[in-house]
Amino acid sequence: MSENTELPKNWIKCELGEVVEIHDNERKPINNSERNSRIENKALNELFPYYGATGQVGWIDDFLSNEESVLVGEDAAPFLDPIKNKAYLVKGKFWVNNHAHILRGLQGYVSNKFILHQMNYVDYQEHVSGSTRLKLTKTALTKMPFTLCPFNEQNRITDKIDELFSELDAGVKELEAAQIKLKHYRQSLLKNAIEGALTKKWRDDNKDKIEETGKELLNRILIERKQRWEQNKLEEFKKKGKNPPKNWQDKYPEPVQPDTTDLPELPEGWVWASISQIGWLDRGRSKHRPRNAAHLYGGKYPFVQTGEIRAAEQYIRETDKTYSEDGLAQSKLWSKGTMCITIAANIGETAILDIEACFPDSIVGFNCVIAEMPVEYVEYYFRVLKSKLNDEAPATAQKNINLEILSKEVIPLPPIKEQLTIVENLNNELESIKWQQASIKLGLNQSEAQRKNILKSAFSGQLVSQNPDDEPASVLLEKIKQERVALAKISKPRKQSKPRKRVELMDTLLEVLTAENDWIDAQNAFQKCGIVDGTSTDRIEEIYTELRKLEKTGRIKIQRQGDFDQLKLTTQDIKED
Repeated sequence: MSENTELPKNWIKCELGEVVEIHDNERKPINNSERNSRIENKALNELFPYYGATGQVGWIDDFLSNEESVLVGEDAAPFLDPIKNKAYLVKGKFWVNNHAHILRGLQGYVSNKFILHQMNYVDYQEHVSGSTRLKLTKTALTKMPFTLCPFNEQNRITDKIDELFSELDAGVKELEAAQIKLKHYRQSLLKNAIEGALTKKWRDDNKDKIEETGKELLNRILIERKQRWEQNKLEEFKKKGKNPPKNWQDKYPEPVQPDTTDLPELPEGWVWASISQIGWLDRGRSKHRPRNAAHLYGGKYPFVQTGEIRAAEQYIRETDKTYSEDGLAQSKLWSKGTMCITIAANIGETAILDIEACFPDSIVGFNCVIAEMPVEYVEYYFRVLKSKLNDEAPATAQKNINLEILSKEVIPLPPIKEQLTIVENLNNELESIKWQQASIKLGLNQSEAQRKNILKSAFSGQLVSQNPDDEPASVLLEKIKQERVALAKISKPRKQSKPRKRVELMDTLLEVLTAENDWIDAQNAFQKCGIVDGTSTDRIEEIYTELRKLEKTGRIKIQRQGDFDQLKLTTQDIKED
């Protein structure tokens, strides 16, 4: 929101704290374990929403608030993202943790919806702090700029915003439905391709022109596969200066025969084959440790990472990292045309090298036995196979598959010409889908940009016309001040005890950590020190400042556990600086 924007006559600029009520005293974090125990065996109608920085994060069996409110993230919110919302409206009975501020307007003076839309428009850049995790403190929140207009005009503005946003929502819903349809179409397209439905007409038109069936192709591949193995073995004997031993050909490792049990019937001229029958599988080597040593990188050999395979549309033409000669020595330079298959974490992701490159042992390389067979056909098949590979991965701490699993996978093998036709058809169809997806994404982005334009018009006084008979915002501000004074007289809060001195408080906190001798939730540690619920955000921030100083000296450790921080003492002989 520009500070130089000229506002209508009856509008004023002020600070948020002057006109908006902040009810952070209603917040209370409850860890996930306690929430789960409290809601166990309870019906949904017995539970209440539990909110965090950007929305509902769970349920709880009680509530602390029962008024329409605007929740604004204190941390973990997308403060610097110009598109994403930082505030949301909640109604009814609910519970808020310590990651969101609770805002309300005085009834009849400031509309909660007016607050909501303004908090999703204002620029947070100058008001958040923190290097690794941005935070909007209560003090900073109260000083944020707020544009106030007559109350009646607030309602006209929010009504107009609701109307325009509703139209945008309808358009977004249609675009998202189109996205889903494209995703389903893409899946069915790949399925039809590997089942033969995509090229049914081609087969009918070319049944008299097919020179080699899938079965004949497989026989030719198997013959060449064995010949290639024998040739490689003879070269090995020659390099070692040895003569081939008797019956050495008998040691040929036969590829896995395909298990066709329960597999569907294939089109005429197709045959089932195992992956190991039609190609060579091998892992990226990793002979030495540590793998991330600096001397392994920075050379001339492209080094493919699993993330690059996942992000690739089909081909890898460049990499972020390169291997040095030392890196190459513990790996292998794979040829252009190699299909990469991830076998750990994100299992079954595939891409084809369009360059010579190395990759780690979390990636398997596949090369077709015969050069004229399009590896793209195999890569498309693996896209369909991906979910099956995930299901077959052993249930370990990190799911992964091995060469044995991959070598047993079966693939439908059509004639070479039909494979080429399938690849061509898929290339064309998937390119069309890609452009449609890009068009939808553009439409969604334009919709979000339009929302920001609507809010810009709203808070510059251009969205709705002004009524000269409306009570000016300056008068409204004075009434808000008077109302606050009146409310304070009616219900004056109990005076809190004087905060303990920093040194005294930190000594007590360290005593708590010493006695605990293990990880403890920061919230529990604070309570044991006499820091009660409702302590100001700024006071808590002061305590964290001291804790971070101790963390830098290595005296304590701080770790994130879900929605909470945990503390642990690392040395017993702590002295106050």
